[in-house]
Amino acid sequence: MADTLQFDLVSPERKLASVQASEVLIPGSEGDMTALPDHAPTITTLRPGFLRVVSAEGTKEYLVTGGFAEITQTSASVLAEQAVPREEVTREMLDELHAKATEAHAVAPDEHKDLAAKAVADIAATIETWV
Repeated sequence: MADTLQFDLVSPERKLASVQASEVLIPGSEGDMTALPDHAPTITTLRPGFLRVVSAEGTKEYLVTGGFAEITQTSASVLAEQAVPREEVTREMLDELHAKATEAHAVAPDEHKDLAAKAVADIAATIETWV
């Protein structure tokens, strides 16, 4: 069994990470999951939250707002709608995300209200973990 897997994180603006990681904690839309070497092949959507990467360089966290993750036995690739290193996250940024999600919930059609409410709750939980 390998000790690491290749981890890559990209957003439309930039490539944020490309490291050999021992584990990657991913905020999946169906729940948090940890990608480890020799993981079963998986594709998941992301929910707003903090993604954590553990590597020889230490532990690094990124705020992601959505996107996809593909995990294989040897790699974990995350394509994020938006991704920001935790140290660059500001309260104003989080408040803006929460306001946009709340606004989207207010105008969502009935068949999408539950999904929009989940996005508001996910961002609120992310704010609590950021503090």
